[in-house]
Amino acid sequence: MEKFLTDFKEFAMRGNVIDMAVGVIIGGAFGKIVSSLVNDVIMPVVGILTGGIDFKESKVLLKAAEMNGEEIVKPEVWLTWGMFVQNIVDFLIIAFCIFMAIRVMNRFKKKEEAKPADPAPAAPTQEELLAEIRDLLKQQNSK
Repeated sequence: MEKFLTDFKEFAMRGNVIDMAVGVIIGGAFGKIVSSLVNDVIMPVVGILTGGIDFKESKVLLKAAEMNGEEIVKPEVWLTWGMFVQNIVDFLIIAFCIFMAIRVMNRFKKKEEAKPADPAPAAPTQEELLAEIRDLLKQQNSK
């Protein structure tokens, strides 16, 4: 059990897992912002442009409720296509923003890859190594 906890701690403390957790939290908050943008800014404008259609309330009755006097036996069934349209707009905005973020990251990555790497120091030649060995042997013999 102790090894399991140690392994889990190592896994959880890796940079990738923490980065992913931060991304999920920021993504959730970003999703709320986009939903608000769509619901509160874009869709009302679209509603005005389409003659006052409120997409949240746009739906089609598929089956009326079955009643037994005043009691509802089976509720009515609606096809809420307006909410579906709003969710598609949400998705498109989020997908576009993610696309743009990845595009920017790829540009930075390409610039880093394009930079020439520092040349590795040249390895000593055979002659230089032999000269070093000779000098070391001379030092040992002189002592």
